[in-house]
Amino acid sequence: MSAVLSLQGLTVALPRGADRPEALRQVSLDLHAGEILCVVGESGSGKSMMASAIMRLLPGNVRISGGSILFEGKDLASADEATMRALRGARIAMVFQEPMTALNPLRSIGDQIAEMFRIHTSLSTAEIEVRVLALLDEVRIPHPAEAARAFPHELSGGQRQRAMIAMALALDPVVLIADEPTTALDVTTQAQILALIRDLQQRKGTAVLFITHDFGVVAEIADRVAVMQHGLVVEQGPARDVLHQPQHDYTKALIAAVPPLKAPAPRAISSESILVLEGVQKTYRSGGLFGRRRRETHAVRDVTLSLPKGGTLGVVGESGSGKSTLARCITRLVQADGGSIRLDGVDLLHLSKREARQAARRIQMVFQDPYGSLNPRRRAGELVAQGPMIHGMSRDAAMAKARELFSLVGLDPAAIERFPHEFSGGQRQRIGLARALAMEPEVLVADEPVSALDVSVQAQVLKLLADLRVRLGLSIVFITHDLRVAAQVCDLVAVMKDGEVVEHGPIAQVFEAPRHAYTKALLASVPGRGFGA
Repeated sequence: MSAVLSLQGLTVALPRGADRPEALRQVSLDLHAGEILCVVGESGSGKSMMASAIMRLLPGNVRISGGSILFEGKDLASADEATMRALRGARIAMVFQEPMTALNPLRSIGDQIAEMFRIHTSLSTAEIEVRVLALLDEVRIPHPAEAARAFPHELSGGQRQRAMIAMALALDPVVLIADEPTTALDVTTQAQILALIRDLQQRKGTAVLFITHDFGVVAEIADRVAVMQHGLVVEQGPARDVLHQPQHDYTKALIAAVPPLKAPAPRAISSESILVLEGVQKTYRSGGLFGRRRRETHAVRDVTLSLPKGGTLGVVGESGSGKSTLARCITRLVQADGGSIRLDGVDLLHLSKREARQAARRIQMVFQDPYGSLNPRRRAGELVAQGPMIHGMSRDAAMAKARELFSLVGLDPAAIERFPHEFSGGQRQRIGLARALAMEPEVLVADEPVSALDVSVQAQVLKLLADLRVRLGLSIVFITHDLRVAAQVCDLVAVMKDGEVVEHGPIAQVFEAPRHAYTKALLASVPGRGFGA
């Protein structure tokens, strides 16, 4: 079968001073009509750079230095900009990882999709409107007419991603490039997007180049797989061969790092609870000005849970389920409206300012986005030392403690002099963990601490958390939407939906014999459910 897109010895040079001379080295890949080729690898492997090279959207200081990109008799590596403008969107389309940054926030969804027709066709305004609504319906966005009038911020993450797919498919492209299109989505939304791409590919015969770092997604959707490391394709072949009989050590390591959905044998945990939540509630109110109707969002509804000493309680659910709001109520970053949150019998919701400040030392939080939660203008050591210094420790003692904590979380103590942008994502998450541990807490609240990390780095951070829990006697509330991760690190799990806990209990019991329909739906939506180490 002849390839519709063929990369032959593609090499992309990086600017002087980069971490390596080339982003891509002698990459050769063929994409055939009607197939899904998954390109998998960790951050920095060159996957997204390859997609940018195909579309000729490389940064100004990065250039194609060798090889060819053959498509419909043309070498895109040397094609002029007029040729590329005619091809982009019409013959080769791309779905980006983060639709909120790819979509124009000042224009309606319908107008942005319509632009594809205005640029590449001679259709009338009325004909374009009909085509836009048909596309939104095709990608299963409810109420297409309303969605067409909406702005990006008015849609959910999954709906925004569907709108991006509608835009990419508007002109029936021969090739669809999907760059990590499900990474930031909940498990049920992710499953819907994967099913949608597979369905559209089968009905339209589109060739799909699907970029991901998630082998669960690969197991769910791929016909063929190419594995990339440091700009090289180290292994490629049919999905069943690569997934079940990998040849390269790097592929084997990536697959081994994928956590299975099945929980390990339960460990003994204390019958004594360190943290008890009873009837916790939080309602957000908005609107009411200039005649607008006042809105109420019940983010947390009557939540009752307990965390055993030395144990890990997982809180799982989709975006909007109330997980992160509950975490912020526990750490008092937001004030709960009702109920009680008792730490060793002391209700944190009814303390004086002085008492609350002392109690805050005992419960610390690790945030989802390690880069956004670290001040980019402060050195890493200062960020870790800041808490102890606020509570009276001298600067010299606090910096010495920061060095000890860097060593504890697996970082070079000398790195305390570096700034956050000089660390990788996994290293920044370790800094966030060190900052939380600086206060010597008894309870750690980890809000999606590994969701943005590659699978191998994720495995390292999870192992570190498990080691610290034992070594320091920590009790952990672990917030996640990744059920595979929850299965491996949690003793107990609470499933949240629309602010309520719909099911809770030992992790193995809940995952192996779920009682609530919502829990069953979450588990059924995990991509590549039977795949994992």
